[in-house]
Amino acid sequence: MDKTGVASLIAGIILVILGGLGIWYFLPEVILFVEGVIGILALIIGIFLLIFGAILIKD
Repeated sequence: MDKTGVASLIAGIILVILGGLGIWYFLPEVILFVEGVIGILALIIGIFLLIFGAILIKD
């Protein structure tokens, strides 16, 4: 193994641990964010399906 690979591995492990701790510390905000993202995705998918259905009905 070279030094760059070992440094990347150690940095990755540290970032995963810090990210996990951050998620655990801000868990209510993370849940609200995920719920918001799911709502936005549902809205976007619904708009695309509406447009797709309108195009199919025209033909």
